[in-house]
Amino acid sequence: MHGLVAVDWHVIWQQVFHPHAILWHVLWATVYISIASQALGVLLGLLAALARMSRFAPFRWISAIYVWIFRGTPLLVQIFYVYFAFSWPSLNFGIWTVSDAALAGIVALSINEGAYMREIIRAGIDSVDRGQMEAAKSVGMTYGKAMRRIILPQAARVIVPPLGNEFNNMMKNTSLLFTIGVFELFAYSEQNYSQFFIADYFLAIAVWYLLLTTVWAFIQAWIERRLAVSERGDELSFGERLELAWNPMSAWTRGVYRR
Repeated sequence: MHGLVAVDWHVIWQQVFHPHAILWHVLWATVYISIASQALGVLLGLLAALARMSRFAPFRWISAIYVWIFRGTPLLVQIFYVYFAFSWPSLNFGIWTVSDAALAGIVALSINEGAYMREIIRAGIDSVDRGQMEAAKSVGMTYGKAMRRIILPQAARVIVPPLGNEFNNMMKNTSLLFTIGVFELFAYSEQNYSQFFIADYFLAIAVWYLLLTTVWAFIQAWIERRLAVSERGDELSFGERLELAWNPMSAWTRGVYRR
């Protein structure tokens, strides 16, 4: 039977309040990988959603197969396959360099994310009355122009809450890239543990992940408050938006998020 291990609060204090310069580097890696992967994932999800709604059957089949594969297989397996099956270059932007492993990780994460964003975006588009598209076409707008100027702006208020939750998950999923050699937050904690055999480095990194997701929860709540008005006719309070960002199911049952 294992006894309880005392927590070394000094390690946690040092890593959180007096971080080494390397920690800022891995923190930046986690943030930019998350942002790039989510942005590409949203783009792929939009394309897949439009293909799913297309009248051209092969587009619908491709969209369905894409979602079937990438939602039905483990993300870690996808990351390994994308990295080892293809050759990836390193990208130098002057200020920082994106390694080949980081680039492969961004691609893998974004492809996986697109499969989930497809249904989120499709649901948002379906929430807009079809008469909006017909009215846009009646005044001479093309399908693409009507989608950009009429449909997607209205769908955004439905898309943004689950999109924000997906980005929250994305920041945590970046830890999986440690397995292909990306030096991010989890890799930093693993490196320190391998050197000093102090498990509290993992706890310290958990605090940093918690800080990242907490900051994003406030940003998400602000975006939602600025973007849309709920269907109950008045603007959700900041507290209600924050609750929805953290726990959408609880907010739903309490009546914060109503249909």
